[in-house]
Amino acid sequence: MIEALIDYGLFLAETLTLVVLVGALLFTLLHARGRFHMDGDRLEVTDLNDKYRSMTQVLRQASLPKKAAVKALKEERKARKRRNRVGEGKRRRIFVIDFHGDIKATEVASLRELITCVLMEAGAGDELLVRLENAGGVLAEHGLAASQLTRVRRSKVRLTVAVDKVAASGGYLMACVADRIIAAPFAAVGSIGVVVQLPNFHRLLERRGVDFELHTAGEYKRTLTLFGENSDADREKVREQLEDTHKLFKDFIREYRPSVDLGAVATGEYWQGIQGLDLGLVDEVKTSDDYLLEASADADLYLVAYAVHKRPLERLFAAMQSAVSGVLSGR
Repeated sequence: MIEALIDYGLFLAETLTLVVLVGALLFTLLHARGRFHMDGDRLEVTDLNDKYRSMTQVLRQASLPKKAAVKALKEERKARKRRNRVGEGKRRRIFVIDFHGDIKATEVASLRELITCVLMEAGAGDELLVRLENAGGVLAEHGLAASQLTRVRRSKVRLTVAVDKVAASGGYLMACVADRIIAAPFAAVGSIGVVVQLPNFHRLLERRGVDFELHTAGEYKRTLTLFGENSDADREKVREQLEDTHKLFKDFIREYRPSVDLGAVATGEYWQGIQGLDLGLVDEVKTSDDYLLEASADADLYLVAYAVHKRPLERLFAAMQSAVSGVLSGR
């Protein structure tokens, strides 16, 4: 049984190695041919008010008698014209951005472009709504994503973050920057903590007669390793680094949400939206759908997306990266 597990572990390691090598080859080919470029990228804007009106008209036509549907349509058009005459140039705008996070926050590249675009156009009274779905991941990437949102917070544009499913760990690092956070009743928020985990194959390699050498300059250039023998001093240093990072995480939240009791919430736990409201992690329990529907009465809503042009080989390479990241993160 033990031999079978060892063989399986070696097979898995060989498979991952093959995937990484193929990915590296594709990466080299793409760069050699100059395939990574910005040509063809475009900004996509959807008028959500028009979308809601169109959906309502379709439902009305299907559910009402023909004459009643036509009459309702005419009345709705007249009412819209009156609103436009009275409030011409006065309606506020809400720009909507969707951010779907992964372990490396790969959408941060598009987020940077979108926020720059919104900040160039939006004025006083306008708002940016970020529909955030992010379970966290690598600190540097999520820290950069949070820094992009701080650009909005420092501007004259109001920033709202809507959490319909999850904003945990690095996801909450992003969310806490907002002027206002809304969350669905059972959305997961919090997970204010830091984690490092990795396997160690030292004993397996030792039994197989495989030597592993690691040479560094600098006492803490490398602490815990996959293949070397880890010492108690190495583990203590990593724990020290984790505590330092956790402190930075808490300090960042304290800056933007000073009323939160970090002693109670910075434990690595997560809570549902209803609980998050009581703990001060969110400001209102509401879905993004309700928020936008209510706002559509007195605001112009625009969904803004940044479409990055990718050639087939680039899409294949991105898919391979995502698959490898999923395996390594245990997802």
